[in-house]
Amino acid sequence: MEKIWAPWRSKYIFNKEEEEGCILCNRLKKEKDEENYILCRREKTFIIMNIFPYNNGHLMVAPYKHTALLEDLDEEGGKELFTTIALGVKILKTSLKPDGFNLGMNLGRVAGAGIEDHLHIHIVPRWNGDTNFMPILADTKILSVSLDEVYRLLRKTLDNLL
Repeated sequence: MEKIWAPWRSKYIFNKEEEEGCILCNRLKKEKDEENYILCRREKTFIIMNIFPYNNGHLMVAPYKHTALLEDLDEEGGKELFTTIALGVKILKTSLKPDGFNLGMNLGRVAGAGIEDHLHIHIVPRWNGDTNFMPILADTKILSVSLDEVYRLLRKTLDNLL
């Protein structure tokens, strides 16, 4: 029998306490980008890795402004949000070479928002054949590369692009 290990998920499994405040704002305030998987800080937006990813390289792009409402962003903030999404896609295309992407946002809990108070857009890289029986039959997702390793690769790619 093969064993599949994903030890970084233990934080999710064993952490039953709700975090005080906004998880995204809290990560920004710590100013420890590598420890918090923040890839990029721009004037009005930032890119952070999802620490409970659907696939390796799953990113989130969010405004600094703490709002759940898309219409609360000013025109410049909206433009930068979109250009930051494009930057995230470029980083992933360059470093992980996925075959495609799922991009999306869930506005409100009823729409599936896990972080419902702070607007964010998901960038999920996809590869041909990345869907298999494990998530369907075993409710298990296999991530073959650690978060730390993916962060270092994406960060290096970003540094080279800039």
